[in-house]
Amino acid sequence: MSTTPTTPQPPRILDEADLLRALPMTAAVEALRTALRDGPDPEADPPRTIVPVEHGQLLLMPAHRSRYAGVKVATVAPDNPAAGLPRVQGQYLLFDAPTLAPLALLDGVAMTTVRTAAVSALAVDLLAVPDAGHLVVFGTGPQARGHLDALRAVRPLTRVTVVGRTPANVERFVAAARRDTGLAVTAGEPSAVADADLVACCTTARTPLFDGALLPPHATVAAVGSHERGSREVDGTTVLRSTVVVESRAAAAREAGDLIPELESDRLAREELVTLAALACGTATADPQRPRLFKGVGMAWEDLAVAGAAYEAA
Repeated sequence: MSTTPTTPQPPRILDEADLLRALPMTAAVEALRTALRDGPDPEADPPRTIVPVEHGQLLLMPAHRSRYAGVKVATVAPDNPAAGLPRVQGQYLLFDAPTLAPLALLDGVAMTTVRTAAVSALAVDLLAVPDAGHLVVFGTGPQARGHLDALRAVRPLTRVTVVGRTPANVERFVAAARRDTGLAVTAGEPSAVADADLVACCTTARTPLFDGALLPPHATVAAVGSHERGSREVDGTTVLRSTVVVESRAAAAREAGDLIPELESDRLAREELVTLAALACGTATADPQRPRLFKGVGMAWEDLAVAGAAYEAA
């Protein structure tokens, strides 16, 4: 069905509630899977534009596919949480591709939360052992909760260990997750990765969160907390032990702080990076004898796939 409007219309407004109602996690995962199989190579995506400003950053992420074009404008203000405000804010503007007429304005933060968790869920679905039941989550914010919900959609989780810096935040997260999911959710320490099937790193850490030597060979790690060269959630041991999966090799080389030290020291060759597209299309597989590491930085094609699917569903 064509999305081209017959007469100019104001953009439809999709707030957080509209987005979550229109696009359950399983639908978001499938929209991304379809985009990888049918769309242009993510390597061709325009790079994220990052503009430093006095109190943080302005981010611009445009994308174009056959049916839609779109752009996300987001801000990152590191000092906001201390004032009780969101660290990340933004909006997404979706256009009809043939006419470039605006179709919808979506809550950028809600969409990013859904998109990031859905990309990780797709990676886990392509990489993790089928019976993965124990998830270790680092972080207690919206991405941590989004990843718990997303990974439940693709694997039969039975227990969750939550690791965070602030005990009160961990306690609140554990209580809410127990109530909402019915799973066995407990607080834990970084060493819990030794017994993990899945690990989700959803933090703004500048230094590694756990010792990669502890990971069991069957574990799958999703590290998605940052797109900055100076940030690092996993250590070199995790990187070098694992099959490393990325959204795009070019984006990883620019923005994946978890991988850049190994790439720039030639301990990890860029050609060794496996792409999500190769996995989704069946042209690559992961070594079952090694841990699997998905390092996501977030890309514009993902935002567009999720925004388009949400618009159609709404």
